[in-house]
Amino acid sequence: MNPESYPRRILLCVAGLSPQIVTETLYALTVTGEPRFVPTEIHLLTTAEGAERARLTLLSDEPGWFHRLRQDYGLPAIRFALDSLHILHAADGRPLNDIREVADNEAIADAITAQVRELTADPDSAVHASLAGGRKTMGFYLGYALSLFGRPQDRLSHVLVSSPFESNANFFYPTPIPKVIFANGPDQRPLDASAATVMLADIPFVRLRDGLQEALLRDGASFSEVVRQAQRNLAAPSLTLDAATCRVRCGETVLRLTPISFAWLAWFARRALDGLPAIHHTEANFAEFLAEYRALTDELSSEYERAAKALREDDGEAFKHYFEQRNSKLKRELSKTLGPAGAQPYLIQGDGQRPRSRYALRLEPHQIRFAGLEGT
Repeated sequence: MNPESYPRRILLCVAGLSPQIVTETLYALTVTGEPRFVPTEIHLLTTAEGAERARLTLLSDEPGWFHRLRQDYGLPAIRFALDSLHILHAADGRPLNDIREVADNEAIADAITAQVRELTADPDSAVHASLAGGRKTMGFYLGYALSLFGRPQDRLSHVLVSSPFESNANFFYPTPIPKVIFANGPDQRPLDASAATVMLADIPFVRLRDGLQEALLRDGASFSEVVRQAQRNLAAPSLTLDAATCRVRCGETVLRLTPISFAWLAWFARRALDGLPAIHHTEANFAEFLAEYRALTDELSSEYERAAKALREDDGEAFKHYFEQRNSKLKRELSKTLGPAGAQPYLIQGDGQRPRSRYALRLEPHQIRFAGLEGT
């Protein structure tokens, strides 16, 4: 589904003292863009002074440049109101007028991250983020946050305005008919706003969302926490298994598995260490798996007895079901902490040769070891 087809279409901008970024980007998206992306709502992340300038220049009755743009080009209703102006706050909670302190930098990173996380949580939304406005750090954090949380339908861009209209406080968008504004500088020469050219430069970005654990996709995690998890997931795959605690280290992330999932993973890990080939469920020696499981739990436990009973019966369909069920449950446990992409190297994967796909842990022997995870 293309971004312009989503029912909720969001333009997200950052701005400091130049609210024009909103109307310039909106013009490029809706008038000259191909295909046209007409937002249903606009959100602006800005400072206290930036919010006041946006209120007076964009949302006022006069000059009301946002309302003028809609009227000039016959745009449909777009929700952009005072509560769409999101003022960034300092670490101590005061509204920011500028970004000067390290703590303030961290606070705006978290605020921008939270806004992007919230807007991308809606499956019916498509977000177009513009990083042209505000201080460079604001644009950087917006782009980085979209890289962390962005989905296939989300886009990132930078607006380009022709000279001498760029950075002109009197210019908001190319008007459909001649309109005189005045240039910056001492000469204040007259300019025709209708002669300006405004275009968007699309910025490709790496989407890391699928590599994030579920907890980081919910409210609360800071920008730094999300970045650390993304970095851990990008580390070269390596697997350490600690049978004493049923914990595994996947790359740099440690998590605890249920005993039965640990035993299932340990079985395939030992096969990979021994250089054994991938297997179909009809070729599996389930006694090896049960030996791994028995070492972790009481042989008389109900959980172990259920597993042993299911694998004692000479039933090909039952074996197939059990094999698939265990693979699925291991995937769910790993993905909950590592995210779908982060879990991928540690899953028991088929070779795709249906109908007799064979399964293995696709790590090399040097990437696997059994050891204690002391201190973690």
